[in-house]
Amino acid sequence: MGGLIKDKNLALVILAAGEGTRMKSKLPKVLHPLAGMPMIKYVLDIALALGAKKILVVVGHQADKVKQGLSDYPVEFVLQAKQLGTGDAVKRVKPYLTDFEGSVLVLNGDTPLITLKTLAGLVSRHEHCPLTMLTTILDNPYGYGRIIRDSYGNVRGIVEEKDASSEQKLVQEICSGIYCFESKILFESLEEITPNNVQKEYYLTDVIGICRGKGLPIHTHSATDPLEVLGINDRVQLAEASRLIRQHILTEWMLNGVTIVDPLTTCIDRQVNIGCDTVIYPHTVIEGECTIGEDCHIGPFARIRPGTEIKAGTRIGNFVEVKKSSIGPNSKVSHLTYLGDATVGKGVNIGAGTITCNYDGEKKHQTVIEDGVFVGSGSQLIAPLTVGEHAYVGAGSTITRDVSPHSLALSRPHQTEKPNWVKRKKKK
Repeated sequence: MGGLIKDKNLALVILAAGEGTRMKSKLPKVLHPLAGMPMIKYVLDIALALGAKKILVVVGHQADKVKQGLSDYPVEFVLQAKQLGTGDAVKRVKPYLTDFEGSVLVLNGDTPLITLKTLAGLVSRHEHCPLTMLTTILDNPYGYGRIIRDSYGNVRGIVEEKDASSEQKLVQEICSGIYCFESKILFESLEEITPNNVQKEYYLTDVIGICRGKGLPIHTHSATDPLEVLGINDRVQLAEASRLIRQHILTEWMLNGVTIVDPLTTCIDRQVNIGCDTVIYPHTVIEGECTIGEDCHIGPFARIRPGTEIKAGTRIGNFVEVKKSSIGPNSKVSHLTYLGDATVGKGVNIGAGTITCNYDGEKKHQTVIEDGVFVGSGSQLIAPLTVGEHAYVGAGSTITRDVSPHSLALSRPHQTEKPNWVKRKKKK
């Protein structure tokens, strides 16, 4: 498994066993999406980029759902059947690292803002050390374990919020919950921790005190941006993390040649790919795995759903929804249109208010619109259906059969007029 840390014997442990009760959700906390991707996958992507020789994910609450959600990642799962604290969670990993000698990096599955640069710095700082912690400074450190140092600045230990004294709660340097241990020292120390605390749990932070008691040096590496270690425990923090990630995504695209007219009202998921000189107008949402080519215009108020590919030079108008469709180059999809499960060729014009009726109540069906087709406004295309190249569909038509190439298709009821008609008044 190649990566940034190429010469380091590194194993990585991601803690994802907690219930996440404050999320008040049937979905495991670590699977809640941020910009279209479960939060734990951000952490796993960093793990893969680091090049750890082994990646272990500790699961517990709704373990099967978490395993299923991460089935596309090269990881091993470790079960913590009963949630007895972070120390107990890491202890469950020992049988999976029996023959491993090296560094063990411990992360939390609910810290999706952590960066590769910071973790690489932590691992580098850890070189030839028994234990290195990632810390940061918070203006309001409530809820986090405080780093307790002696008068020389050496780390004496970590005190959790619920066990901290009034004086200790004033400390602003906090433990991020991210550590790098030498494997032998880690597992020896875990055998010594006890649940002598308010929560009656085995704290991983107690390993620091044990190492300190043995005279082992404890190093720290600081995250310069405290937002990186932001743990997500409720929907408010989820929304804040999502905002930060989306802001980063939009900034990256703008720096890569995409015009985003109003970043405050535009949402683009992590898996989206956009070509240069494309313009994204306000209130546009682009979700999941989508590809948008160069020189496109999208929106305003457009929704591009997963599985969509929009080729170069295409225009998607306002209040248009596109789902799992391919749209060829230099086509136009006018306002108030829905395209679902459609394949659209090049140089096609889709008139305003057109609908592909892709669902029959049981199955989804494909609509194929070939090159150069003109679809008039207010049309309904009842799938499965193919409209041949350079055909013309008259406005207001309901098309239920394939349309031959280079033909005109019309489907309109006979217009009836009643001259001198006056609406009757209702009787009182």
